[in-house]
Amino acid sequence: MHLTVRLFALQRQQLGRRSLDLEVAAGSTIEAAWEALAAAYPVLGPARSSMRFARNGVYAEPTEVLAEGDELALLPPVAGGADEDGAERTGMTAGWPRIELSEDPIDDGVLTQLRAGLAGDADGALVEFVGRTRITPGTPAPGQEDEAARHAGEEVQGLDYEAYEAMAVDVLQAIGAEIEARWGLRRLAIRHRLGPVGVGEASVAILVAAPHRAAAFEACRYAIDELKARAPIWKSERFADGSVWLGAPPRHGPRDP
Repeated sequence: MHLTVRLFALQRQQLGRRSLDLEVAAGSTIEAAWEALAAAYPVLGPARSSMRFARNGVYAEPTEVLAEGDELALLPPVAGGADEDGAERTGMTAGWPRIELSEDPIDDGVLTQLRAGLAGDADGALVEFVGRTRITPGTPAPGQEDEAARHAGEEVQGLDYEAYEAMAVDVLQAIGAEIEARWGLRRLAIRHRLGPVGVGEASVAILVAAPHRAAAFEACRYAIDELKARAPIWKSERFADGSVWLGAPPRHGPRDP
């Protein structure tokens, strides 16, 4: 049975490629496919405890049975982590929520565009969150502790982001649907950077319009927390002579209320 395996972040870096072909026995589970991969590429083995998987762009459990032609994605710890409160751009999705992944900067002009048409006449609140790159290091991903220790005391020079883009858009759309279900809000815009992001530059912007401020604040907080815990977006901190991947294993779905 033939599979296509997608690689991201540390695993992409370790193998020097973004995808590979894998042959496994018919009826193999995701766990069996992982074991075959780890046997063929032993450098992958230590990551198992923090590895999550996606089958054809959807989070999947290791016990799930694969089929001929499936795409299996190895998902290392994501940028924000479950425990924290490419050159092409996807383009802004139509309607609400508006989702975009892009290498273009998030500047005042972009924020003005995101605000345009977001709030209607019934909306009394517009809340914006902008996440920026800082010089202080974050929490290293599992397996990156030694590399982080090597850069202890150094300032971060910038961040580098990559994403499983199609799946990331689907996850962000799902977060938007959850916000609509919980707060009755549809007017939400999320823009996330890809590629290099310098110190002081914005990496993510979230805007929410609502009739009242409480719902707008709560929905905006929910959006960034869930994005960082669930979206397959990875970041590494760049230092003068190396880099460190950050994050924790992704959560498959929304946190219980």
